[in-house]
Amino acid sequence: MTDYLTVNRANWDERAPAHAASADYGYEKFLADPTHLSGVVTFDRPLLGDVSGARGVHLQCHIGTDTLSLSRLGARMTGLDFSAPALEIARRLAAETGAGIDYRESDVYSAADVLGAGEFDLVYTGIGALCWLPDIARWGQVVGKLLRPGGRLFIRDMHPMLGTLDETQPMITPRYPYFEQAEPLVFDEPGTYVDTDVAFENNRTHEWNHGLGEIVTSLLDAGLTLTRLVEHDSVPWNALPGFMTLNEATEEWRLTEDPRRLAASFTIEAVKTRRK
Repeated sequence: MTDYLTVNRANWDERAPAHAASADYGYEKFLADPTHLSGVVTFDRPLLGDVSGARGVHLQCHIGTDTLSLSRLGARMTGLDFSAPALEIARRLAAETGAGIDYRESDVYSAADVLGAGEFDLVYTGIGALCWLPDIARWGQVVGKLLRPGGRLFIRDMHPMLGTLDETQPMITPRYPYFEQAEPLVFDEPGTYVDTDVAFENNRTHEWNHGLGEIVTSLLDAGLTLTRLVEHDSVPWNALPGFMTLNEATEEWRLTEDPRRLAASFTIEAVKTRRK
């Protein structure tokens, strides 16, 4: 487990250019249209509400398309990620679109040391973020440290129910742990979640699932008050190939047959109400 950052960073470093080149991330759309927003932030917007003027940090920001989208909604954004190649792309996109976004290189657990404690009105983190972190309680403490009193967390991520499922079988079956465990789930899979012809060399990842109760408890223990918990039947990528259908209007994937059977993602909002 000690080398999870090294293993996962190599995977993300190699994939960042392919993600930027893929139509799925819409890099060229951001350049062509100053009002364009990512599909993820567009989905989040009704629950996210007004962020204009808020000082925000996007944890695990990757190549910065969601960070830029929040900036376009009026937030004063900082982006943080552990991948230097991803941040290089994020900085280039910000420069090419005239966005004043401060990008910092760091793993999540060091975020408060790098950015300072109590500096932010909004901590935003999103789809496919928590599964890369071994300790959800420690993540909650980081969120609590970053927020000023009255500041809020907004997260939408993969539902841990979806994280238990093995999509390689003829019938979808629960295979992986729902609850956090010390040892990582080790995967060695080629390719990535966008359309690309690139053949990658760094295919191993270390990942963890975290139960919904564990996620909520980590925030309560960090001095936050839960203000919203919504479960959704969709995610922004084809998480179960062969079993999901894309809704073109929302850019979200749902089970093709009776999507009510699966909680695929969740949204949590929480406000920092006390010091920790």
